[in-house]
Amino acid sequence: MARPAGSRSPGQAPTSRPPDDVDRIVAAWRRELPPLDVEPLQVLSRITRLARRLDLARGAAFARQQLESWEFDVLSALRRAGRPHQLSPGQLVTETLVTSGTMTNRVDRLEQRGLVRRSPDPGDRRGVKVRLTKAGRETVDAALSDLLAHERDLLGELTDEERATLAAMLRRLNAPLET
Repeated sequence: MARPAGSRSPGQAPTSRPPDDVDRIVAAWRRELPPLDVEPLQVLSRITRLARRLDLARGAAFARQQLESWEFDVLSALRRAGRPHQLSPGQLVTETLVTSGTMTNRVDRLEQRGLVRRSPDPGDRRGVKVRLTKAGRETVDAALSDLLAHERDLLGELTDEERATLAAMLRRLNAPLET
């Protein structure tokens, strides 16, 4: 059965754009292992490649503020916490998905740079709170601004409706992995 003009078979790249790396990879796997259903690569390989490229772009945005990605993670967790922009080390571990030993090292390094400050937890004599300093707030705000400018440009290829649809689809795909 003939396809209507301009239509494409499932998994085939849109005709308005040249094939990308994933199209070439999928075609090679189809050629080499025809019995395998390689269709999941159409989506997930693109997500993986996009994630790698975004990590590099994020690293560049953070580097302009003399930050490493992990520093941004800790500072942004504190910034998102709202006034007084402080969390316990345990809360930071939960927010950044690292071990408590790793968090201790990270807080030490950020404190040495003057981006955070430790203080006793008024509600727990044995505990401490990690608080964002003014320099830390200014640094994380500038890094976020740089990052959002780049990501806004990247998403400029999509309409508002496409961005909303993509976000909903990715949320649905990610949900089972978050548990």
